[in-house]
Amino acid sequence: MNFTFQPMTQKQSEEIADWQYEGDYAFYDMVADEDDLQEFLNPLERKDFYFAVTERHDLIGFYCFKETAAGIIDIGLGMKPGFTGKGRGHAFFRAGLDFAIARYQPKKFTLAVAAFNERAIAVYKKAGFQPDEVFLQKTNGGHYKFIKMKLALEQQQA
Repeated sequence: MNFTFQPMTQKQSEEIADWQYEGDYAFYDMVADEDDLQEFLNPLERKDFYFAVTERHDLIGFYCFKETAAGIIDIGLGMKPGFTGKGRGHAFFRAGLDFAIARYQPKKFTLAVAAFNERAIAVYKKAGFQPDEVFLQKTNGGHYKFIKMKLALEQQQA
């Protein structure tokens, strides 16, 4: 799989904002949280944190990379609904990590995932991430359990 990363355009952000996931994964629909949606659609708030991911010119996902402390990059991501649950998650996630390593040279990655999302958690664990803490986050009109995961790159290279 050959993924291309590029700064997200307004057109791409609007297309992604319309994605609708099935079943429990509708939790990840952008329209489910008005604050997240506004940040995602506003280029001044998206800044240079957001990247569209294409494969053969087709938009298949996105990443958000934010430095939260020196050498620590927090990752947010999403894959187009039609591509989820089909065994492509690890390649997509590995490509995102490789892109971020080349661009930011981080010492550590962090991410947060909804606790019910066992598919994503399995992908992150396969890539070497470990659960760090469980917390409640206010989003989508309620409070939901999330798992903070981390990957220290020095451990990966040893």
